[in-house]
Amino acid sequence: MQPVEYKGEPLDPARGPGLGCFWFQMLLLLALVIVTPLSATSWGWPTWATTVLFVVMILLLLISGQTMIFLLRLVAAGRGEGRRRPLASRTPTVGEIEDDAPAGGLPGVRDADTEAPRHAHPPATLGSDGPGMRQ
Repeated sequence: MQPVEYKGEPLDPARGPGLGCFWFQMLLLLALVIVTPLSATSWGWPTWATTVLFVVMILLLLISGQTMIFLLRLVAAGRGEGRRRPLASRTPTVGEIEDDAPAGGLPGVRDADTEAPRHAHPPATLGSDGPGMRQ
C-alpha cells in the first residue's frame, strides 16, 4: 500500500488539525444550527444579525468538512502498516481467518458460481398447455 499523500508529500500526523479541533468545530456548528433559526423566528433579531449567523454557519460547515476529510486521510495513512489486532480481542479477527484460509476459500462456504442452489425450482414455462390456461 502506498503512503497517503497530502499536498504532494506523505501525510504527517503531527501536521494539520487534530481531533480536538474537529470536536470544537462540531460543537460550534451545533450551536449555530440551533441559534440561527431561533434568531430569525422566535427572538426577533435584526435581519443583518441572522444573516451573519447564517454565513458563519455555512463557512463553518465548509471548514469542518475539510477537517473531516483530513482526519479520514490520517486514519487511512495509519492503516498503511497492515492489519492491527484489537487490544481486547481473544478470538481471531475476520481478517486473520481470511489470511489463514486455504486458497479454495473459507471452510463451509460454497462458491455460488460453481454450485447449484440448494432449493432450485425448475424454471416456469409459459405456454398454452400449462395448468389453468385456456385457449
